[in-house]
Amino acid sequence: MSACRLTPSDLAHYIATHHIAAELVPMSVQTPTVAAAAAALGVEPGQIIKSLLFLVHGEPVLVIASGEAMVEREVLAQRFSVGKKQIKLADAETVLRITGYPVGGVPPFGHLHPSPTLLDQAVLAWEFVYGGGGDEWTLLRIAPKELARVTAAKWIAL
Repeated sequence: MSACRLTPSDLAHYIATHHIAAELVPMSVQTPTVAAAAAALGVEPGQIIKSLLFLVHGEPVLVIASGEAMVEREVLAQRFSVGKKQIKLADAETVLRITGYPVGGVPPFGHLHPSPTLLDQAVLAWEFVYGGGGDEWTLLRIAPKELARVTAAKWIAL
């Protein structure tokens, strides 16, 4: 069974129906990485957010990290009181199945199957951050506090 694939149009509909103060930014170049997105927008890499899906003891957890942050498995293991080997970065197929979006375009919300979410405290340094907008050609622009509200994320120091 193939995963349902969502698009930036699906994300735009989610933003509108949930009254989220965010906008989608169509790009003229692909932005699958933090460096590519920052360069295309002319912003600092720290303003780009990564929506990373981890499996913690087999259960999905979304980590929204500042573009410059490295997500260490040890930090997540401590947070969830499990061994480091119980923390795995989800593969592309699992990301698509759970979120509905492809790796490189995963937004921080609007997923097929919402997961508990952790949000990197470093994003608070910025007025706006940019994340996946549903594909490699679209970015999402949102204020960190709105992002925290929409995702009901718990803050974490990465």
